[in-house]
Amino acid sequence: MQFESANPSVVRSVKQRDLLNAWLRVLGKDRALPLLGDYKPDRIADELADMMGFDVQSEGSETRFLITQEGARLTATYGNEHIDPDKRTNRYLDDAIGPARYGRVVPSYRACLASKRPTYSVSMVQDADGKDVSYERLLLPFGSGTEVEQIVGSYKAISIEGGFKIN
Repeated sequence: MQFESANPSVVRSVKQRDLLNAWLRVLGKDRALPLLGDYKPDRIADELADMMGFDVQSEGSETRFLITQEGARLTATYGNEHIDPDKRTNRYLDDAIGPARYGRVVPSYRACLASKRPTYSVSMVQDADGKDVSYERLLLPFGSGTEVEQIVGSYKAISIEGGFKIN
């Protein structure tokens, strides 16, 4: 998967653009990563259902993403309602979504780590009825210095064909 540097205007979702602009406002003057505690976007409570939080854990050359927050709409989308809410967090992303899906999404997370900058991607998928759905992923990196320690992700599914099935 290839990523290019782009202007924030490429972000289609207005809400995701607001999240990105809030990240840009707390970005250090020396271009160091912002601290997660300094990140205070407007109306964040309205967005939490479509967001996930991760701690970045590296051991040698392997990096894993520990889920620290999983939004309610994402829980429904991925069919995780059967999992006890206390067990939806503190598990690794690769374990939570399985190897096939993880293989498709991990390039976005690795690009975010490598560039130490937000990563935005759009994937076209089809719902159960064959409607085209744009799945937009915005990943925002945070850390206390130059290493990414946390990632906040916003995930939006949008269809120009109207309503669609999100699971």
